[in-house]
Amino acid sequence: MTNATALIDGMNIKTLITSLVNWGVQMGLKLTAAVLILVVGLWLVGRITRTLKHGMEHRKLDASLQSFINSFVNIVLRILVIVIALTTVGVQMTSLVAVFGAGALAVGMALSGTMQNFAGGIIILFLKPFRVGDTIQTATDKTGVVKKIMIFTTELRTFDNQVIFLPNGALANGEITNLSGGALRRTDLAVGISYGSRISVARQVILDILARDGRIAKTPEPTVFVADLGDSAVVLTVRFWAKYPDLAPTAADVLEQIYNELPRKKISFPFPQMDVHIVK
Repeated sequence: MTNATALIDGMNIKTLITSLVNWGVQMGLKLTAAVLILVVGLWLVGRITRTLKHGMEHRKLDASLQSFINSFVNIVLRILVIVIALTTVGVQMTSLVAVFGAGALAVGMALSGTMQNFAGGIIILFLKPFRVGDTIQTATDKTGVVKKIMIFTTELRTFDNQVIFLPNGALANGEITNLSGGALRRTDLAVGISYGSRISVARQVILDILARDGRIAKTPEPTVFVADLGDSAVVLTVRFWAKYPDLAPTAADVLEQIYNELPRKKISFPFPQMDVHIVK
């Protein structure tokens, strides 16, 4: 009996070892296949998203729609690759769906703000309060050029080259000023001239300067008028219209030309002064 029992125990151990070896080999093959699927799948996702981007650019699709679709497809395909890799290892889809369902509820409650950002991205995409390339100002006084509209955030590049990522939910529900929205924008410049200067001469010189600048719109017409009689100067308002990207450089050029040309017509710029009367 002792020899028979020992023989049976030896066979059981041998069978157990064989089973463990077979299981290890199978699991190793599955893990290898899963890793290969993950690596190749993520590489294919990159190729697909780049091809999709080039296709949308070739069809001249709206830039805002391009960045949103590209971001959405990239995330969905990555999740799909991960699910396929887990299935290859042996994770049952029913169990996976149950886990995802339970997790989705918890994550959905924890990430309610993120879902709002997703919904905000959809609203921005279809209502188009702004597009890629527009200059916007937000309710929180963030101003810059829109570079990308993604699923959850919008990338803004400020004029001093800072990159700001703004949540789409806040953008969709907050106040937005689209500085690029109109074809033309108006600007007013204040120019002070000395009392006693001939206003008509100063006005004509400034209007001639404005007429020579091709960036300034002819309609509405540029105007120059007296805006204030200050303590030490007659303040003229120089008003003209131009495209938004041209406003700042045009205003700088116009002011420089006014500074150079008005003195040639004997019109001076006053310094702050005060008349003091001494009563004896």
